[in-house]
Amino acid sequence: MLNLQIPHATTVSALRARIRSWREDRLRIGFVPTMGALHDGHISLVRLAKTHCDRVVASIFVNPRQFAPGEDLDAYPRTVVEDAEKLATAKCDLIYLPANGIMYPEGYSATVSLGGAAEGLESEARPHFFDGVATVVAKLFNQVRPDMAFFGEKDYQQLMVIRQLVRDLDFPIDIVGGETVREADGLAMSSRNVYLSPDDRARAARLNAILNSFAAALTAGTPRADAQADALKAAQDAFDAVDYIEARCAATLAPLDEGPIDRNARVLGAVRLGRTRLIDNIAVKRPS
Repeated sequence: MLNLQIPHATTVSALRARIRSWREDRLRIGFVPTMGALHDGHISLVRLAKTHCDRVVASIFVNPRQFAPGEDLDAYPRTVVEDAEKLATAKCDLIYLPANGIMYPEGYSATVSLGGAAEGLESEARPHFFDGVATVVAKLFNQVRPDMAFFGEKDYQQLMVIRQLVRDLDFPIDIVGGETVREADGLAMSSRNVYLSPDDRARAARLNAILNSFAAALTAGTPRADAQADALKAAQDAFDAVDYIEARCAATLAPLDEGPIDRNARVLGAVRLGRTRLIDNIAVKRPS
């Protein structure tokens, strides 16, 4: 039995009993799904949820279905006690801590698979990823049944996939994106940043700098193909490997024409430093 200084539920029945009592009082419920190893980015989502909702649930579940063989499922940091302390400080009302057997009981076979926003980018490097994300989020939405759910813009493609999931499957949930929280040097906060060696940590912030330069070039009217080629070259020089450096339509994540952008865009990048994979993105306003 976990000794946590915040209410928590480990079963669907216990979760729903608590939520039922809130519903009887006509309270609005917000939800922040996480995989734990919480940092200020996660906590900012809880605080954002508190401004919109009467009660906030945060889940901690390291979802095996979004890890491919050879990825860091076993090594992924698990810090439940520390996470609970941070959530209590942020005035989260309940932690949901389902075990694997709750989420995927014996005989479980369903998968949620999406096209659209899930195509390309992350799916090129991790083709399993969004099926795993969509499946676990659909299950969590059915278990928690929130009015609103909060996801970070750092994982911009994931945010767009969740919005598509809600539209396509008619979940009565408002999806809210929270701004990326960064370290002082611009590095986007991530649970995986703990993997970075001191030398790699010093190099990591260059991804944000490269994406900002890419965004500035697009806003200045530089053709997308030229600005993207320059950003890709800079990333290849800075990092051990580059999965992608691209500009996409901000509203749909559709590819853009080669010329100057004619709509709001998003520049997105994924790179590798040693065994650590970094992702980031920057909003781009179309030239005026």
